[in-house]
Amino acid sequence: MKMYVKNMACQSCVAFVKEALDEMDIVPVKVGLGEIETKKDVTDEEKRELNKKIKKVGLELLEKKQGVIIEKIRKVMVDYVYHSDEKPNVNFSTLLSDKLNHSYTYLSNFFSEVEATTIEQYLISLKIERVKEMIILEEFNLSEIAFKLHYSSAAHLSNQFKKVTGLSPSHFKKLKEKRRIAIQDL
Repeated sequence: MKMYVKNMACQSCVAFVKEALDEMDIVPVKVGLGEIETKKDVTDEEKRELNKKIKKVGLELLEKKQGVIIEKIRKVMVDYVYHSDEKPNVNFSTLLSDKLNHSYTYLSNFFSEVEATTIEQYLISLKIERVKEMIILEEFNLSEIAFKLHYSSAAHLSNQFKKVTGLSPSHFKKLKEKRRIAIQDL
């Protein structure tokens, strides 16, 4: 049985969900970002209990088809920003359409209608939060960050960063009290 989970965007979320399933003696076949697959069907009561457990950390089981599609779109965006080091040879709209087997126009209109923001704006917000994280961790310089996040140049990244945050990346690096925004709060 497949179930979809809202706001599941990191490996700690995956670990938390696995632990919750284990506590409930539900055997997963696979637990990945945004989805759970189990060997046996899960009862409505078990779903309610699982949902109660995972809500403690900001996660939520999705029931409606529209929520499932939105989470699939988010999952592709998170994978693109957090788990894709090499630049794809197609633009993001084509990548999203291919992965979800829907036209980009349909996905874009649907996402905007439900989320009250565009896919592009959400993707930019996600990328900027990733840039903040990478700046704070000081693992890479700005050019390397730009390359890893598929920007055409460090200047392009700097301009977009300043437009969104109001700060240059170097000024942001100096501000220790400036915190990142959790993905589920975007």
